[in-house]
Amino acid sequence: MSLHPRTPVLIGQGQAIDRDTQPTTAKHPVALMIDAVNSAFQDASIRTPNYVDSVRVVRLLSWKYANAAHALAVGCGMSAQQYATTPHGGNMPQTLVNLSARQIADGELHMVVLAGGECARTRSVVKDATSLPWPDPSGTDSVSAESGGPVPAAAHIVDDLALLNDEEQRLGIVLPVQYYPMFESAIRAAARRSIADHDRRIAELWSRFSAVASRNPFAWSRTAMTADEVLAVSPDNRMIGLPYRKVMNSNNQVNLAAALVMCSVEKAESLGVPRDRWVFPWSGTDCHEHQFVSNRWSFADTPAVRLGGERALQLAGLGIDDVSLVDLYSCFPSAVQLGAQSLGLELTRQLTLTGGLSFAGGPWNNYVMHAIATAMMRLREQPGERALVWANGGYATKHAFGTYAATPPPGGFRHESPQSEVDASPKRELALGDDARGAATIEAYTVMHDRSGAPERLIAATLLDDGRRAWVNSADVGLATEFAHEEHVGRRVTMRRSGELASA
Repeated sequence: MSLHPRTPVLIGQGQAIDRDTQPTTAKHPVALMIDAVNSAFQDASIRTPNYVDSVRVVRLLSWKYANAAHALAVGCGMSAQQYATTPHGGNMPQTLVNLSARQIADGELHMVVLAGGECARTRSVVKDATSLPWPDPSGTDSVSAESGGPVPAAAHIVDDLALLNDEEQRLGIVLPVQYYPMFESAIRAAARRSIADHDRRIAELWSRFSAVASRNPFAWSRTAMTADEVLAVSPDNRMIGLPYRKVMNSNNQVNLAAALVMCSVEKAESLGVPRDRWVFPWSGTDCHEHQFVSNRWSFADTPAVRLGGERALQLAGLGIDDVSLVDLYSCFPSAVQLGAQSLGLELTRQLTLTGGLSFAGGPWNNYVMHAIATAMMRLREQPGERALVWANGGYATKHAFGTYAATPPPGGFRHESPQSEVDASPKRELALGDDARGAATIEAYTVMHDRSGAPERLIAATLLDDGRRAWVNSADVGLATEFAHEEHVGRRVTMRRSGELASA
């Protein structure tokens, strides 16, 4: 078929891993990204060019740069019209692909480099960051300074979204390790499973993910685990937020980087990129749940995932059964279950291409770039297949979807957002202060454990009898210990005020 010259196409992918954590020799994040970018151009069978339209780096946390995208370009011997960054969020790699594909299709861009990376493992091992001979985080990057001029300000090309309201922040219910275990308890209760049966179900899921990671050369942990090993509580696999053992949490302490090269078909042809390197984004969607968890109707349902996934598949002219390669965001088991349920996927199906964030590694915001890179490799090996990637940011809040194939999309790349439909879905009001008193029902909960594995804090969402939601955050160790045993979703309690139980 004849391709429109502005059809967006991915031509190169690269991944890099650094297990060195010695201060004098370990690579800093941009240095690891340079390796990934150079690998991506080698993967495309072309030389790293002197110029691209835009270098776009996913926001990183393990080191500060004046402008990481500019430092990356200089380190690769490139210049660009734009050096850009993103807000935080695990959805950002797919959102960047969606945005870049739209801009290429519209003729605004011809060639872009997308990259991200973290060296959080080195930072966790090296207690004194000043001992690291990495670029000066004060504002003048040694890498960027090599360009011989001032470091340009990074362009912000994606709008941010606040994830926490004032009450959530006041109560200290702010961490993913608090929210995702609560989602898990709601999923379990909605399915009417016993705690033991549900724990076994998610342990088997994570065992399957670890098996995929064991075959992935870029996975941080390549040890396959049995379900029994996932479930076994030990000093190395302590309980963190009930019911999650340590291995069920995203492993952010990794040194990983990934990069993608995207351009127009016209540019790919002019560069001489072999056709067997080409992978096409077919469709993309971006949307978010009700902005604050406090206002979501249910902790066991994600309407934005359902609507965003359906729309991405519809735009590509595909059904879920037409997609053989799937990567669902996997920061915690509840994320995978919410995604699978919303998309109509059986949990026993293979739902990761890499091994997921616990095993392949969760380099903060950039995991999904590794998933897309892996999807590219798989699609080249199986050119008749289709891939679906779901990226998630926040507390199952921000979502980006992409469909991919080694063959061109029949109608060209298409992108939409079903946000108006999500916004129209039911919401709950949050009860505040002394107004959050009276009879209530436990809707979801978790028990946070200390480093010795002992229960130390109860965090719960309750529904007052009028349907409003009220939060609990209690440091009562006795109460936390009580909730660490047996099922408590559906239990009747009395609220004293927002954040506090009068009785349980």
